[in-house]
Amino acid sequence: MVITRTPFRISFFGGGTDYPIWYRAHGGAVLGAAIDKYCYITCRYLPPFFAHHSRAIYSKIENVAGNGDFEHPSIRACLAHLGVADGVEIHHDADLPARTGLGTSSSFTVGLLHALHALRGEMRDRSELATEAIHVEQVLLRENVGAQDQAFAAHGGFNLIRFAQDGTVSVQPVVTAPERLEQLQRHFLLFFTGFTRTASEIARQQIANTPQRQDELAAMRQLVDRAARVLTDSARPLAEFGALLDETWRLKRQLADNISNSALDEIYATACQAGALGGKLLGAGGGGFMLFFVPPECQARVRQALDRLLLVPFRFSASGSELIHYERREPFSADLARDRQRVYGHHA
Repeated sequence: MVITRTPFRISFFGGGTDYPIWYRAHGGAVLGAAIDKYCYITCRYLPPFFAHHSRAIYSKIENVAGNGDFEHPSIRACLAHLGVADGVEIHHDADLPARTGLGTSSSFTVGLLHALHALRGEMRDRSELATEAIHVEQVLLRENVGAQDQAFAAHGGFNLIRFAQDGTVSVQPVVTAPERLEQLQRHFLLFFTGFTRTASEIARQQIANTPQRQDELAAMRQLVDRAARVLTDSARPLAEFGALLDETWRLKRQLADNISNSALDEIYATACQAGALGGKLLGAGGGGFMLFFVPPECQARVRQALDRLLLVPFRFSASGSELIHYERREPFSADLARDRQRVYGHHA
């Protein structure tokens, strides 16, 4: 049995430039951080004593006769990608709900690939895990996803991630004094709006609009470097980071009609009136988590103004996807598999 722990992420700047339709033509970059909220994947070879061949437990339970029969797209694709035909049991737990803008789907895929490799006695480094997850989501599943979530999930840390035109992904840790990073941490409030959505559906319109949003995306890409300079130059006030967040949110709202709505706009305006210097909706848009940059002396007012929303404490996390339990076992023998078919039937 193996268990992996894989972080979720917060993306501050550059979201949208990590889609292949943009970075294959222009190159892209994002600035963001993994956080101390995780998904956990438990994986083992399933003993052949059950009527089902494999089993997956997440928000639903699937008992299937073959690994290609899983409804969960990532489970089905990861098993096919690695050629796993043996019976397996996969169990997923998470600290935060899915479809909320924190890269949960990609964290699941990275964590599952990590677990399946370990189950087979294989080691993969962080770059390999990120590359495999990008391939599964973009190529095999053809989902409307970028390439930042997989990189943050695999690597962890507070990073500037660059996407080259040839598809190369490079992860560069942001080098700044620990006390400055801690000071930055104290300026954030993360609220759950209560709205969930499917990121791939939201992103579809944004991707379709890319040829008409060249100026906005180019400006969002430039904000990545400007924000990184704020962090690395201790002489500059951190309030500039909040102002840049406000600027990137206003640009992001122009990328597609379904990124924001009247309810989300009201939440943002209320926070700013109470003292937030900036913020943004995380992920593709449409709902989920909203992050605000708030001076510590104003945070009580912002919390009171948004007391109908759930405030979620978090901290940056240096940890990427980790193997937190490893007990190596071989798949069950072919003789047992044949006996199982004899007892339960050919399609069991």
